[in-house]
Amino acid sequence: MFTGIVAAVGRIEQVTPLGSEPEAGVRLTVSAGGLALADVELGNSIAIQGACMTVVQKSADAFDVDVSRESLNKTVGLGDAGAQVNLEKALRAHDRLGGHLVSGHVDGLGVVSKFEPVGESHELRIVAPKDIGKYLAYKGSVTVNGVSLTVNAVSDRPDGCEFSINLIPHTVEVTTLKALKAGAKVNLEIDLIARYVERMMSAS
Repeated sequence: MFTGIVAAVGRIEQVTPLGSEPEAGVRLTVSAGGLALADVELGNSIAIQGACMTVVQKSADAFDVDVSRESLNKTVGLGDAGAQVNLEKALRAHDRLGGHLVSGHVDGLGVVSKFEPVGESHELRIVAPKDIGKYLAYKGSVTVNGVSLTVNAVSDRPDGCEFSINLIPHTVEVTTLKALKAGAKVNLEIDLIARYVERMMSAS
């Protein structure tokens, strides 16, 4: 589990195929940026751009994870050497829950429709697929590229659901969200509570 509070921005240094067949995954070597790795052990989880990955190798300032082809197909930002990525170590039982409960399982991809300064902050608008839109609510939580955010407005559209977020300067400064532009794809994870409520309401 994670909180969606990004601890550091790292960089994908190397992408190494794990096989020659089309369905083969890749091994990523990620420089940790300011993320302390002293307490990270092999087998521990680290969220990369919102996707939970398992550490298979590490050094003092970098770590490796293996990413399946399925994960590469269902996410953005994990297969590009040189890409900056949001990083967060797994939540410990005694940690502060600064954001919201995040599983690190990407539910789908959204498309940025607007990202512009508004006063001292930025307005971020994203169009989510219809099957994700039903879980989005005013003042509810959503995870975008691993960042826990609060939904300010929701509008259903024929092509999906557009939702709006206000980003304070600190969030823009310390995450990869600063690089977003209209048309960019982002990893989305819906709130766990919304998922369980939907299941309870639909169960016979």
